[in-house]
Amino acid sequence: MAFNHLPAGVHDALAPLSVKPVTHSVPMAKNHRPDHPQPDPASRPSPETVLHRLSSGPGRSARITHTEHLPPRAGRHAVWPDRIRAEVIAAVRERGIEHPWAHQALAAEHALDGDSVVVATGTASGKSLAYLMPVLSSLLDGSEAPNGRGATALYLSPTKALAADQCRAVRELAGPLGNAVRPAVYDGDTPFEEREWVRQYADYVLTNPDMLHRGILPSHPRWASFLKSLKYVVIDECHTYRGVFGSHVAQVLRRLRRLCARYGASPVFLLASATAAEPAVAARRLTGLPVVEVADDASPRGELVFALWEPPLTELHGEKGAPVRRTATAETADLLTDLTVQGVRSVAFVRSRRGAELISVIAQQRLAEVDRSLVRRVAAYRGGYLPEERRALERALHSGELLGLAATTALELGVDVSGLDAVVIAGYPGTRASLWQQAGRAGRSGQGALAVLVARDDPLDTYLVHHPEALFDRPVESTVLDPDNPYVLAPHLCAAAAEIPLTEADLELFGPVSAEVLTQLEAARLLRRRTRAWHWTRRERAADLTDIRGTGGPPVQIVEEGTGRLLGTVDAEAAHSAVHEGAVHLHQGRTYLVRSLDLKDSVALVERADPPYSTAARDTTSIAVLETETEIPWGSGRLCLGSVEVTNQVVSFLRRRLITGEVLGETKLDLPPRTLRTRAVWWTVTEDQLDEARINPEILGGALHAAEHASIGMLPLFATCDRWDIGGVSVPLHPDTLLPTVFVYDGHPGGAGFAERAFHTARAWLTATREAIAACECEAGCPSCVQSPKCGNGNEPLHKRGAVRLLTTLLRGAPEEPGTDGAGAEASEGTG
Repeated sequence: MAFNHLPAGVHDALAPLSVKPVTHSVPMAKNHRPDHPQPDPASRPSPETVLHRLSSGPGRSARITHTEHLPPRAGRHAVWPDRIRAEVIAAVRERGIEHPWAHQALAAEHALDGDSVVVATGTASGKSLAYLMPVLSSLLDGSEAPNGRGATALYLSPTKALAADQCRAVRELAGPLGNAVRPAVYDGDTPFEEREWVRQYADYVLTNPDMLHRGILPSHPRWASFLKSLKYVVIDECHTYRGVFGSHVAQVLRRLRRLCARYGASPVFLLASATAAEPAVAARRLTGLPVVEVADDASPRGELVFALWEPPLTELHGEKGAPVRRTATAETADLLTDLTVQGVRSVAFVRSRRGAELISVIAQQRLAEVDRSLVRRVAAYRGGYLPEERRALERALHSGELLGLAATTALELGVDVSGLDAVVIAGYPGTRASLWQQAGRAGRSGQGALAVLVARDDPLDTYLVHHPEALFDRPVESTVLDPDNPYVLAPHLCAAAAEIPLTEADLELFGPVSAEVLTQLEAARLLRRRTRAWHWTRRERAADLTDIRGTGGPPVQIVEEGTGRLLGTVDAEAAHSAVHEGAVHLHQGRTYLVRSLDLKDSVALVERADPPYSTAARDTTSIAVLETETEIPWGSGRLCLGSVEVTNQVVSFLRRRLITGEVLGETKLDLPPRTLRTRAVWWTVTEDQLDEARINPEILGGALHAAEHASIGMLPLFATCDRWDIGGVSVPLHPDTLLPTVFVYDGHPGGAGFAERAFHTARAWLTATREAIAACECEAGCPSCVQSPKCGNGNEPLHKRGAVRLLTTLLRGAPEEPGTDGAGAEASEGTG
C-alpha cells in the first residue's frame, strides 16, 4: 500500500479526509535505425498468408471469431519550422528523412513557441522526432553560450529499457552534431562513478519518474546548474501514467516545476502519447499546465490484419463442474511456436511475468520437437530481471537473433522492435489504448502486419471477441488519474517541504486539498510550521515515504536458497499472492518453489524444482462503509459512491495442472490481514426488487456473487483499469446498508478514480455485464461469465440465471446517464 511507510499515526491522521475526487515512405519511428539488418519487405509473406497458415490446423479456423482489415494510409508531408537549426535538419536528412509529417512539424512549432504540447498519434508515427527536433535545436543553441551551462532537457519514460533505447537513438541522430549534444541515462542502473559526470556535463538526461522522485529532486542542490538551465521536459508514453501511479507522477512533476521556478527556470513540457480520448485534458491533469493537443496523425500506415481468437472448450471441467476453455497461455505459446517456425518475427504480449515465462518455456519445448536450432531464438522479457539480463535480451532483439519473444508490457512502451511482422496478445490488456499500442509494435517499417488477440476464459475477453464493435468502432478511453488523492498528495507535500520549506504560495500548485492535508500532516508532527513556511521534521528522507508505483514498500527479493543468488524481485503488494510459501516461481525459463517468505526482511527463499502445476493464491475480503459521498435512486434500490475500508487476507493457494488449468488441490496459508482505505461504488436492492426478480433467499448470495464477479470483469471496458486494479465484495445483508449489496472498490489507498468512473457510467457498465452473462453458452456459470480467477471463496456460491434476473430488475430503475442514449457509455467516454 502506497502509504504504509509513513510513521505511526499518519493513517489515522488522514482517515477523516474526504477524497474529491517527399522522399521517405515511412516515418521515423522511435529509434528507427536503417543500419539494423531488416528482411526485404517484398520477401515477407502477407499478413493474410500468415493468418491463413496459423488457422489451417485441425479446428483452428473455428477459433477466429472476427477479422478486421485496416487499410493502408498515405502520409502528409510538411516542412520544419525555420527556427529549427539547419545542422539538426541536416542530421535528420542523413538518417533518410527529408521532410516531416504534418503533425511532427506542428508539434515542433508549438514547442518553439513555448507552448506545452502533447502529441497523441498512432504507433510508429514519429512522435520522438516531433519533440527531438526542438530539443536538439535548443541544446545546440545552448552549446554556443559564451559563459556557463547552456540549455538542458530532461526525458522521462515509464521504463528503464525505453530510456536506454531512446538514449541510443539520440546519440545516433545527433552524431553529426559532434559533442554539442551530450545525452546520458541516469537511473538505478547507472554506475555511481558515472553519476557525477551526468550531473555536471550531460545536457539531455534520460531517466524515469522513480529516479526523479527519489534521486534527483531530493538532491536538487547538486542538480542546480542543470535545473537552472532546464528548457524542455519530455514525458514519453504519457498515457501509461494513470490510476495511482499517474497520480503520484503528477505530484512529482509539480515538485519539479516548483524547484525549477526557485532556480529561475520555467520548462516547456513535451508529451508523447498513444492515441487517447482528450489527451490534452489528461496531459493538463498530469502536468498542472495548459497543454496544446496535436492528434491528427499524418503518417502513413501499412495494412493491418487484426484477428480475434477464442480458444476452444476442452473436455475438462473446472470448479463446480464448469466447462473450461484451453488457456490463452497455451494457445499463445502454440501461435508463437508456429510463427517462429514460419520465420515470422513476432512478439507475444502477456499480462503477467509468470505468463511470459511460461509461454517462452512451452514454445521452446515445442520448437525442440521441430528444429532444435530454433529453441534459442525464443525468449521471455519482463520486469524483475537483472539489468544485464535485460540488456542482453534487448541486443538480441535488435539484431534479429531472436525471432519470437514472450514479453510483458515492459516491451510495449516504444522499445525499438522495428521489423516485427506479427503481434500476439494473450488476453485483453485492459484498455483499448494498450491494445492498439501493442498491436502497433508490428509493421513499424511500413510493411503489412498481423495482430491476434487471444481471449482468456474471462467475461470481458469473451464479450469482446463476440462484440468486435466494442474494439473497432469505439474510441479509446480517457486516462483516469486523481492527483488530489490525499494518500498520494501527503507524502509529496512532505517531500516538497524537505526539498524547500513549503509556503502558502505553493499550495495552489499542489491542488485544492493541499491546505487540508497540510493541517493533518502538521497534527501528525510530520511537518512543522515556522513563521511563514512548513518544514520537514524527521531525520529520515521524506522521499522514502512512498513508492510512486504504489507497491507498498520495498520490493521482496527472490533469493535461491542453496546459492544465495539474487534471481529478481517482486512488488511488496504482490508478495502475499505471488511468493507465498509453496508458490511456483518462474525465472528465465527455470521453475522454482518458494520455501519461505520473510515479510519482515522482504526476502523469499526459493529452490529449483519442476512441479507439474502452477499455483494461484486465494483470499478473503470484508468491507465497511466509512462515508457515502453521493447516492442516487435506482428504482427502490440505490447506487452509491463513497469511502470504504477493506480488510483482505490471503488464506490459501490452489495448485493447477499446467496447460489445462485443472485444479489439483488447495493448501492453507497463515499470512497477516491487510487493510485498505479506498473508494468504492456499490448498489443495493430491496425486498420488492428481489420479489420482482424471483430471487429467493436460497439463491440470493449466488446471484449477488455472480453479478459482482461479472461486473468486475467488465469494468475495464469503461475505465482505464485492469480487473486486478479493482476488487469486490457481495453481501446478502450488509451491516452498513442493511440491504443486499454489491461493492466494487479501487485496489489502491485513497482510490484511483476507477470507482468514480464506474459510478458515472453505471447504467452502461451494468447493462454490458448483464449481456455478457446472458450471452454465455454455459449452463450454470463458467470463467467466461461469472467465475473469477481471484475469488477468495472458490467461486462459491454462484447463480448465473439469478444474476441475470437481478441485473435486469435493477436496470429497469436506472436513470439515463447524462450524455448517453442508454446504448452504452461511449457517448460520455471522453468525460472521465
